[in-house]
Amino acid sequence: MQADWTAVTVTNPEGAAPVVLVCEHASCDIPADLDGLGLSEKARTSHAAWDIGAADMAIEMARLLDAPLVAAGVSRLVYDLNRPLDSKSAIPETSEIFDIPGNRGLSEVDRRDRFDRLHTPFHVQLADTVAAQQARVGGPVALITIHTFTPVFFGKQRAVEIGYLFHANGGLAKAALKAEGQAGRYKAALNEPYAATDGVTHTLRMQGEDHGLPSLMIEVRNDLVDTPESARAMAAHLVEVLVSALKGVADQQEAAE
Repeated sequence: MQADWTAVTVTNPEGAAPVVLVCEHASCDIPADLDGLGLSEKARTSHAAWDIGAADMAIEMARLLDAPLVAAGVSRLVYDLNRPLDSKSAIPETSEIFDIPGNRGLSEVDRRDRFDRLHTPFHVQLADTVAAQQARVGGPVALITIHTFTPVFFGKQRAVEIGYLFHANGGLAKAALKAEGQAGRYKAALNEPYAATDGVTHTLRMQGEDHGLPSLMIEVRNDLVDTPESARAMAAHLVEVLVSALKGVADQQEAAE
């Protein structure tokens, strides 16, 4: 586990699939010079700091699909790479049950510094990876972002186990939900437990939909992937769903031409 300001890591950069995977909340690392943001060890390793199980899932999906994966190197509590600078949750002062002292009262200069050191290099790398993958496969690629969520949020139990999210173009998300329903293994829903109105589709829109790419955000309840073994099992399931969904979207496009 690194503890510097390395914003991004790339796994399997030479992958051959027409897919780029993204995991914006892959790490709970906090740069040493931030003194842990004043957080307890419990808070620093909680879901507030990262998406538990997401990195293990994404790495296994990259292996199974033979796709590149662009992942965060620093905790979202330092800067949430899935948020623009003008979002209050980009550098949160509180996260559900935790206060974050190291984020309190930051100046605009301090906020911009974190944006420049983390958001900018991450998204430059992601854009470069997408461009390289399109050149490699000779056409458009699908952008898939991998996330997890807690079973309980602000005291409310969440029934959904997997969510398939989109910003404005729901073609791939709807195809994934259909494939999930055919598999019949998990309680799944469209745009749950979040939706574009919650501000969670920043990467999906900016790096995918704005460029006309099929795009999908996958949210998995973290108690289903909180061990390496369960994360790998879920990754295998999601790859099956994703392959079916991508084929469904391709067939629809071909029929429309």
